[in-house]
Amino acid sequence: MSLLASFDWATIWDNRRLLSDGVWRTIQVSAIGIVGATVIGIALGAVRANRIPVLTQLAAAYVEVIRNTPILAQIYLIFYGLPLLSQHLAFTGFTTAWLAVTIWGGAFNTENFRAGFEAVPFRFREAGLALGFSRLATFFRVTLPLGGRIALPSTTNTYVSVMKNTSLMTAIGFQELTGTSRSISASNFRDVEMLTTVGVTYLVLAWSISGGMRLLERRLSFEDAR
Repeated sequence: MSLLASFDWATIWDNRRLLSDGVWRTIQVSAIGIVGATVIGIALGAVRANRIPVLTQLAAAYVEVIRNTPILAQIYLIFYGLPLLSQHLAFTGFTTAWLAVTIWGGAFNTENFRAGFEAVPFRFREAGLALGFSRLATFFRVTLPLGGRIALPSTTNTYVSVMKNTSLMTAIGFQELTGTSRSISASNFRDVEMLTTVGVTYLVLAWSISGGMRLLERRLSFEDAR
């Protein structure tokens, strides 16, 4: 008890407005990143699953580069490197944040959805074509609904990682949750209190994403799986 009493937990309440603003920016960046990563994953996952010439190779190169380089290096490249090429490529911290996690999450989601689409039995796609659907219509009516459900567990992991990776934006001075907490602790030296707040908040956000995806997975599960 004496150890806990030595900490000033009231500092969390005293800085609640700054912390809540940091949480809100984290949620904003995470939401944009998750939506963007989903769009990229579905589009490029379909390209790779259907082995479309040229586009498949370009998508594979994108996946390999992003998945095999540190996201922190990617953040630095977007924020500090691109402006050296053109002043029009100078992004704010917020834009850099959602762009970096979108690109990163999109690479992982490409493989998640590719695996899901390829897991759909060929006879299902063949049945769609036999009914007179075009290849594109077959994808949207057959492959995407079935493959998307199969990909849900792996995409959940990616979404949680997208949210956690927002904490790296403190490296470019963007004041999301981690950056805000570090700024506060730099002024009052309450590192334990701030880091505890950060850890608990990220845990709640991760549980929320996982819980929401589990509900979606249960709702979209196949009848025989229920």
